[in-house]
Amino acid sequence: MASNVPASDGRAGFRKHPGARFLHGPHRTIGGVEAWLVWGLCTVFVIWLFSIQTGYAVVSPEIQRTAALTVAQIGLAGSIYTWAFALCQFFSGALLDRFGSRPLLTVAVAFVTAGAFLYAQTDSMGTLVAAQVVLAIGSSFGFVGAGYIGGQWFPAARYGLMFGLVQSLASLGSAFGQPAISWQLGHVGWQQLLNGFGAAGVLLIVLFALLVRNPSPGPEQLARATSAKRPPLVSSIFRDLGACFRNRNVVLSAALAGVSFGSMLAMGVLWGPRVMEARGAQSSLAAVLTAVSWLGLAVGAPLFNLLSDHWNNRRIPAVVGVLLQAAAVTLLIYLPTETNSVSVVTMFTVGLFAGAHMLGFTVAGESVPGALVGSSAAIVNGVCFIIGGVLQAVPGRLLPDSPDLADYGHALLMMPILLVLGALAGLFLKETATSRG
Repeated sequence: MASNVPASDGRAGFRKHPGARFLHGPHRTIGGVEAWLVWGLCTVFVIWLFSIQTGYAVVSPEIQRTAALTVAQIGLAGSIYTWAFALCQFFSGALLDRFGSRPLLTVAVAFVTAGAFLYAQTDSMGTLVAAQVVLAIGSSFGFVGAGYIGGQWFPAARYGLMFGLVQSLASLGSAFGQPAISWQLGHVGWQQLLNGFGAAGVLLIVLFALLVRNPSPGPEQLARATSAKRPPLVSSIFRDLGACFRNRNVVLSAALAGVSFGSMLAMGVLWGPRVMEARGAQSSLAAVLTAVSWLGLAVGAPLFNLLSDHWNNRRIPAVVGVLLQAAAVTLLIYLPTETNSVSVVTMFTVGLFAGAHMLGFTVAGESVPGALVGSSAAIVNGVCFIIGGVLQAVPGRLLPDSPDLADYGHALLMMPILLVLGALAGLFLKETATSRG
């Protein structure tokens, strides 16, 4: 069913607009079959690139041996990816707002594909770093691009839910990605595996080029695209980013989402398993805890948006979810004794309540004009990964060489404190659900 979104929202959805042809084709129905097809392809892109990112942890020992690298060099290459991703992330949303999903997402898929093939050819530190940078450029459009598609191809009221579904499917991919890649490495070499990812990318490039389009423009997009006085690209990007950073709701949403997702990432990928090992758990439990945390996020990401829509309230579910996440993280860190079954449940709840961070994307997207949705999502996602990186790096600096449980308790205290501060920031959010109906 087509949906005519009000002009103030700035989203696409107007029928037979006279300027529709500038977006490469006839009118396309908002929320229709083509919308689901485009959104589905973009979600597959996110799952695919997440699998490549997850695979780095599995294949990096093989790359290290083949290319005669050190553990420090492997770690540095991973850090370079994070830095490049964070830098590119802030610009990817603004570029999507300026040019739309076609052809930017096709180019992004091509970058990730090239990165996968470069991985497969790694024989030196230089090749590995080049692969990381190329991958980061393409990946910066992945999650934000899928959210952008949900905001442009579906009615505004479904923006948060569609974004939550993307996170849910990506989390499922992360939960099952490492075991699947480990199993595949038992049957094929790491170069063959990465070339297989690259071959899948070639297929995705073709599908994106043929099928991914922009919907017909609303008045705001049409005016921006056809204006003879369009500002230069670089200045327009900084203008859009500046407009988002001046919006109080965007900044507060980024803070809330950043501490929530950052804590989940740090606990689920690194510190949760280490804390359990300090309690005497077997190291084999680490992989289980990582998978369980991502499964929790897969449930929580769409759940919080559904609850928010049902109660017609964004602020309270976000604040309560982050506070419950703080409680779950505190339990995981400070319980004196804990069985494996309790730790699994606790890690699941850490991921589950981290689903509240998706409301940060929803509030930010609803707080800006439709022409800035991509920029707002990129800012929130960029802050999520920056805080996630900080919460992985800083506690490591505070820990001794052979930490015990008390050492982890001191080093990780910042995490529940930041979560409480993030919840307090959420209390100052201006409610957006009521105004969107």
